Amino acid sequence: MSNTPHELHEEFPAKAEAIHALRASDDHFRKLADSYHEVNRALHRAETRVDTISEEEETRLRKQRLSLKDQIAKALA
Repeated sequence: MSNTPHELHEEFPAKAEAIHALRASDDHFRKLADSYHEVNRALHRAETRVDTISEEEETRLRKQRLSLKDQIAKALA
């Protein structure tokens, strides 16, 4: 278990400007980034024990975050 936030600018440090530009110009990318942020925040709250969720829910959120990250990486390529 990691309690380190996985913010997009930390996951893709070389793409910070591209992330900002795509969020401003691409509705689909903005929705992906917003969804990633929501899932990432929920996971971080669970990992730091601010919120209590089941192991199954935590696993589901981890898979969802990974899927969103993969989609974002493709958009940034």
